[in-house]
Amino acid sequence: MHDFAIFWEWLAFAVRWVHVITAVAWIGSSFYFIALDLGLRKAPGLPEGAYGEEWQVHGGGFYHVTKFLVAPARMPEHLTWFKWESYSTWLSGAALLAVVYWAGAELYLVDQTKLEMSGTMGVVVSALSLTIGWICYDLLCKSKFGQHANRLMGLLFVLLVLMAWGYQQVFTGRAAYLHLGAFTATIMTANVFFIIMPNQRKVIASLKAGEAPDPALGAEAKQRSTHNNYLTLPVIFLMLSNHYPLAFGTEYSWLIAAFVFLMGVLVRHFFNSMHAGKGEPYWTWGVAGFLFLLCIWLSSVGSPEVEEVDLADAGPVAQRFAAAAGFEDAADTVMGRCSMCHAAEPVWDGIVVPPRGVMLETEEQIARQARAIYINAGRSHAMPPGNITSISPEERGLIVAWYEAGIAD
Repeated sequence: MHDFAIFWEWLAFAVRWVHVITAVAWIGSSFYFIALDLGLRKAPGLPEGAYGEEWQVHGGGFYHVTKFLVAPARMPEHLTWFKWESYSTWLSGAALLAVVYWAGAELYLVDQTKLEMSGTMGVVVSALSLTIGWICYDLLCKSKFGQHANRLMGLLFVLLVLMAWGYQQVFTGRAAYLHLGAFTATIMTANVFFIIMPNQRKVIASLKAGEAPDPALGAEAKQRSTHNNYLTLPVIFLMLSNHYPLAFGTEYSWLIAAFVFLMGVLVRHFFNSMHAGKGEPYWTWGVAGFLFLLCIWLSSVGSPEVEEVDLADAGPVAQRFAAAAGFEDAADTVMGRCSMCHAAEPVWDGIVVPPRGVMLETEEQIARQARAIYINAGRSHAMPPGNITSISPEERGLIVAWYEAGIAD
């Protein structure tokens, strides 16, 4: 059974690898087409219905790109669709969410000190929140309120801030940020699947039928594509945030997330303006820098309340490992070799918050982190980093024996 833990860790690694690769492909194509669209120029001799053109040079050759605002007069023989980058990114992200946070709900998803609920209920809340988010957003875009671009973006920002605060009241800090990123990414992929691609198919169907395509279809798709463009940078931050507890593990992490969305929008506005030839608004960097300093300050003021949880209330998984043979020896090893960093108030010089938000000061905390301790300090030498606390092979063996006893029980 202990081999299953190693297999599961590698499965998470493989899915994460796929997710990163597909995300790079999606983000790259998104950034390219936004820059291309903004860089289009009017020129004499353009074909009928053409909006603009652009000449580009790359890889030793020249490219001549022409954009038709709705559609060309005839259907081209070869047409490349850009959709699988988005779909595969979302599907691999959903798989990673299931492998890490749903399968490990008691450890990574649910925080009993915030809200008492089972791991199963946590998974239900997770899935429903992602679905409801898209529905609310889509209804807003299709309403009269959504006809005003800036007003819609402002309301969308309020919605995201509310979700950041709500997730923080229910899930662990890491899970809250991850879900906020998944919430946003679900909106982005749903835009492609439910709006952008169907509208393009309708345009093609009109062309094949010899009819004039509806310009409103292109306008709606462009609106959703623009939203995706501005949401990309915050999503990247949220997906990488689990490495930085100062972002997700402090009292005002929900407000830090709100500022991250603003910083992402400001940076994209700079590049969008530059590509469109409308100038280079460097003030956006100044404001983004100020918001970044606010994030640093927010991470240092106040401290999240850490409520002691008795082993009797720690959940069945933690209780099983606490009762496993060798737990006392393994716990003594972890407290002696790891707790100087993995503490509410780390005593190791230069560390101000526990790495990745993991605390290992009590038996309950150690029992809850059994699999992570086994992988990082038992089966591998990842922890302590550089073996800075001189953990011995025998001590690592105690951790391995304890975990495998807990799995066997």
